[in-house]
Amino acid sequence: MLNYNGNLIYKNNFFVTTNNRAFKYGDAIFETISVINNNVVFFEDHYFRLMASMRMLRMEIPLKFTLEFIEQEILKTIPNQLENKNIRIRLSVYRKDGGLYTPKTNKVDYVIEVSENTYQTKDTYQIDLFKDFYNYSGLLSTIKTTNRMLNTLASIYKQENELDNCVLLNENKGIVEATNANIFVVKGNEIKTPALTEGCIKGIVRKKVIEIIQKNKDYIVTETSISPFEMQKADEIFLTNSIIGIQPVTKYRKKEFKTEIGEKLLANLKLQQIISKA
Repeated sequence: MLNYNGNLIYKNNFFVTTNNRAFKYGDAIFETISVINNNVVFFEDHYFRLMASMRMLRMEIPLKFTLEFIEQEILKTIPNQLENKNIRIRLSVYRKDGGLYTPKTNKVDYVIEVSENTYQTKDTYQIDLFKDFYNYSGLLSTIKTTNRMLNTLASIYKQENELDNCVLLNENKGIVEATNANIFVVKGNEIKTPALTEGCIKGIVRKKVIEIIQKNKDYIVTETSISPFEMQKADEIFLTNSIIGIQPVTKYRKKEFKTEIGEKLLANLKLQQIISKA
């Protein structure tokens, strides 16, 4: 089942027309959300990011799109057999059909998809750079639109080269993010992550991890530009997103990494997920 504009329907009964703007122009945004034991994890952060993205893309926000409304729409979409399990939600919002580049309307439709989250943190995890194309810096790149061609090509490259993930670069050859996650680089007591001005997604777990590190007097967290050279010199590298939580990287090219800090942060993040509704 999926939720289309508030109606629960079978997936086989969901169709888009040839005028669908998400299909024709990538005129859509999405949130990937974790639900654990019927707790929509970090939902306020997801909600406010969604609202900010809709405003930036000039989408008309329906009056009923309150935090409580969307949370209930998510929960009612979860089938009985998946209750009390770790669940992956994809909430997509797109402009209604019509128009060419210029839309006929800024009103929106939404779709909520549900699947079980079966991701397990991997003991070995190898990454490399994807250098064929760049992720251009700027605020538009911080929004989770459905225009993910760069991520798709990088994922194909990853598969062809038997990697676990690829790191995207911007036009200045600076690190942006992985294909599906934000990235953190550890050297000594300093933990760096690309600034939003570098073009990375404004990740929810990225934000939470920064908050956790800021409360720890043993480490300094910096949002800045990062060169690929700094990855080779790093003590640790780890990736973050709402589904994997934190995934430590164990190898970049010939360099192997420790995973101690990433594992400690993951344990802290899991605690934050549990108490996020408290």
